[in-house]
Amino acid sequence: MADEVEQGRDGLDFDPSQLETFLAHALPDEERRLAIERISGGQSNPTYFVTYGTRRMVLRKKPAGPILQGAHAIEREFRILKALSVTDVPVPKPLLLVEDSGVLGTPFYLMERVEGRVFSDCALADLPRDERAPLFMAMAEALAALHRIRPDEVGLSDYGRPGNYFERQITRWTRQWQQSSSPPIPDLDRLTEWLPTHMPPDDGAVSIAHGDFRLGNLMFHPTEPRVVAILDWELSTLGYPLADLGFCCMPWHTSPDEYGGILGLDREALGLPSEGAFVVRYMAKARPTAPLQPFHIIFALFRFAVIFVGIADRARAGNAAGDNALLIGPLAIRFAKRAMDLVR
Repeated sequence: MADEVEQGRDGLDFDPSQLETFLAHALPDEERRLAIERISGGQSNPTYFVTYGTRRMVLRKKPAGPILQGAHAIEREFRILKALSVTDVPVPKPLLLVEDSGVLGTPFYLMERVEGRVFSDCALADLPRDERAPLFMAMAEALAALHRIRPDEVGLSDYGRPGNYFERQITRWTRQWQQSSSPPIPDLDRLTEWLPTHMPPDDGAVSIAHGDFRLGNLMFHPTEPRVVAILDWELSTLGYPLADLGFCCMPWHTSPDEYGGILGLDREALGLPSEGAFVVRYMAKARPTAPLQPFHIIFALFRFAVIFVGIADRARAGNAAGDNALLIGPLAIRFAKRAMDLVR
């Protein structure tokens, strides 16, 4: 055990022996053999593969150091996973939530590990041409499945405030941008002025909003074009379904060097669907909803730009979870420009 713990220390932000002690009490029937592997790619909550005896799990925890109030809400992630685990929405099974920071330094939770494929490049360059469009359609169907769930039917009626979603979100992300230590980004300032005056009328539609629903946060079946797990629920709340859909449409408005978008690629030659085909598939599977408008995509680009600002702020403070945070931070400028391109 000592050798395995020692091998797992690289990249950890906690003492693995403390996790071993906790698991010995929490899972007393398991053989006491622990292996831990840091999962790369996450920018927010540090995430690890954890194998303890025969149990294959994933651990997500709040990062060390100062964080913004309400950020890194792993408690909310655990709650929604537990609620959705009894539905047909594909989520990993939640196992244990530990809110006591005395165990690993910050609160954390454990969920079952799901086997499958994760793609960060929306061009899906490593796949055969005929496998690419079906994965996009599976993503649209998984989002529709989430939005079909009635929050009150799964104990989530108080998971957020229904109504005025965009008004509250614009206020939230504008405040986060204004409180940032980032250098000025004029396009972000312009968006904070444009968005409040161009909100579509609130028609009362309420769904569980994932908040970060994109290809990189989905796990697909090892061989089939089917989503087996929706990951990273930190930004989830009760919200407006078209906010998630607009977020999903960002790859058609961002280039490959802008977080793996597909703008400028020959989609037909590559077997990638159009944005319109993707939206049609979603609408065919979701509850009836209003049409998607440019506002929804502009808002998504704005919000993601502010998220990139937060990543850059944490990188400067030494608290970013991803190794490439310093490279991702400048994308705030690019995403703000893409949003303004749609405004113009």
